[in-house]
Amino acid sequence: MVHHTMNTNNNSAPSASSNNRVMGRCGGASGVGGQGRGLMALRWGVVALIVGSLAACAVDPRTYPPAPVGGTTPPPVVATPAPGDGAPAVPLQRGKSLWQPVRWSDLPGWGQDSLHEAWNAWVRGCERPAPGQAGPCAELRRLSIGTAAEQQAWVERRFQPYRVVETSGEVPSGLLTGYYEPIMAASRVPSATYRVPLYGPPAGLRAGQPWYSRQEIDSLPAAQAALQGRALAWLADPIDALILQIQGSGRLNLVEADGRTRQVRVAFAAHNGHPYQSVGRWLLDQRAITDPSWAAIKAWALQNPQRLNQMLWSNPRTVFFREEALSEFDARFGPRGAQGVPLTPGRSIAVDPQSIPYGTPVWLATQGPTLNLQRLVLAQDTGGAIVGAVRADLFTGWGDWHDEAYTTAAALKQPLQMWALLPR
Repeated sequence: MVHHTMNTNNNSAPSASSNNRVMGRCGGASGVGGQGRGLMALRWGVVALIVGSLAACAVDPRTYPPAPVGGTTPPPVVATPAPGDGAPAVPLQRGKSLWQPVRWSDLPGWGQDSLHEAWNAWVRGCERPAPGQAGPCAELRRLSIGTAAEQQAWVERRFQPYRVVETSGEVPSGLLTGYYEPIMAASRVPSATYRVPLYGPPAGLRAGQPWYSRQEIDSLPAAQAALQGRALAWLADPIDALILQIQGSGRLNLVEADGRTRQVRVAFAAHNGHPYQSVGRWLLDQRAITDPSWAAIKAWALQNPQRLNQMLWSNPRTVFFREEALSEFDARFGPRGAQGVPLTPGRSIAVDPQSIPYGTPVWLATQGPTLNLQRLVLAQDTGGAIVGAVRADLFTGWGDWHDEAYTTAAALKQPLQMWALLPR
């Protein structure tokens, strides 16, 4: 995404979380967001939710680029035309997944979702249409003012649903987690309160080549000299800065040098080329905590200030950001995901692009302690821990620690089923 929580497990089956978290990227939908909003009505106790979140965040932060991912292009899917509600005979192999054709009646809850709530996310996705989606995208905008019945009839006529399963044909229990876009207070200039820098990329940083580690950035004069003048903003808490790096993007309520306050977005720009390591996992291994949540981590840091750097330096990766202006219109959406389009809360998901291409409409079904959902979503993002055939990270929106976007993303970790919709 622009993004990736705390879990000790990075399996693609039910074990970890949106990123699968052991710590925080929780992100994020975020997302999130959420390296994107009118969502779920469930509210859990903040501490319990943080535990779930962090269990997801620890595996891997969202450190993927905000523009469409380059490099190896996922293998194309070739569709077999199918009339009416009938299912074509031949499944489709798709990289890390197998797509099995089904009937619309096989999709749990089909016909009960408010499709118009997904339409804006779909329209945004059509700014960078997936292969084979150009035709439907040309018709999609006209249906934005269509009735629910017209929208459903059009989807059924123009698309064929496929159940997404393992390449072996096995139906996995899948895994759904959540991420969001955090909102944090910041200052344009350092002060006694705001003393933790968020940096833009240094000159000479090259993708794929390790730069200075987090510890070296904090302690070596050469690294500090290379970052001179690169600070975009300053935060009050180094753990908040780490959370922002794990999420991959966020909004800052930024106090400018003249005292004015405005909200800006910082988005993932690059990282220092070192592997991500979970500080929550490090604390668990040290037997310093038993609850891998951000609340527990912050409490430990307050009680052990002399070991704060040791904990932070256990994660050698540092993320660099770029600042983006946040217009009134842009503020209605989340950060740009890996597809290159803004994320929509509750309707954008991060996926493994080797299983589901960006821009693909997906029918998602999940039931668990945090959410019971059967709805249309769009594959518009990815993340380091989002790996496997039936694996998704739901962008829940933006907010601070007390907002629903965070509490939902933090708690979300439950079984998942997915159906990809392919144009006929």
